[in-house]
Amino acid sequence: MAEFDPNPPFQEYAHPERLVSAPWLSARLGVNGLRVVEVDEDSLLYDIGHIPTAIRINFQTELLDSTTRDIINEEAFAELLRSKGIERDDTVILYGDKSNWWAAFALWVFELYGHPDVRLLDGGRDAWMSEERDTSFMVPEPTTSSYPEVTRDDSARVFVDELRSSEATLVDTRSPEEFCGEATRESGNGESPYGTTMTYGHIPGAANLEWDRAIYPNGCFRALSELKVNYGELEPATETILYSHVGAQAAHTWFVLKYLLGFDNPRVYDGSWAEWGNMVRMPVER
Repeated sequence: MAEFDPNPPFQEYAHPERLVSAPWLSARLGVNGLRVVEVDEDSLLYDIGHIPTAIRINFQTELLDSTTRDIINEEAFAELLRSKGIERDDTVILYGDKSNWWAAFALWVFELYGHPDVRLLDGGRDAWMSEERDTSFMVPEPTTSSYPEVTRDDSARVFVDELRSSEATLVDTRSPEEFCGEATRESGNGESPYGTTMTYGHIPGAANLEWDRAIYPNGCFRALSELKVNYGELEPATETILYSHVGAQAAHTWFVLKYLLGFDNPRVYDGSWAEWGNMVRMPVER
């Protein structure tokens, strides 16, 4: 396990060990036992330059099941990490585009499988590139690892049947326009970057706390004092369920609540609006 990043702003957070800064990572690239993984929404970005030594995980083809709308099972997760050369005791640093949307989702998946040390690069790909740090076009060819098959723990996850009967605090992390049912309705055909949703609006009882209230314009996380204000209407000791369109923004906010603010029990409804908005006779608010 790699040493933790002593970056002073991180030390205010509940779990500073879950973040690394660009300077910290830049000084440790290539260190044995430290694996850097890029996870983007736009999978082509990796090909036009990535952090040196970084490998790529495609969230759509490698983290999600190809036949069932679910994340990959225990066997597939072990096979994936073996193919990427990641060992169970490696420190895994995740980063990506969109201020780490899918990198946070990947971290959430790694957490479901109990990987001991997985961290997020503050600011993600955009922050690294904007600082004009070293990039590479070389695609590493890792040696197959011996990653074990482990049981997945879905306790940080919520399925629709449980959600319908839950009394937890429900948070929609999409934009206010999506929350109100305006953004997709205005397009006329219901198209979104993630596919078609048949109805527009939000789950009844949900509060709208857009995911980006956690970050500065450069994609880095806001100071703890600002996060406490921006998420002040939530109770850290109360179970909080997060959803978005397909789960990425929800996972990003889950990371903020759990590791930066220290909430007791944030959980992700990864079925999110893509599931709820396409099911028959589901209640919808606008």
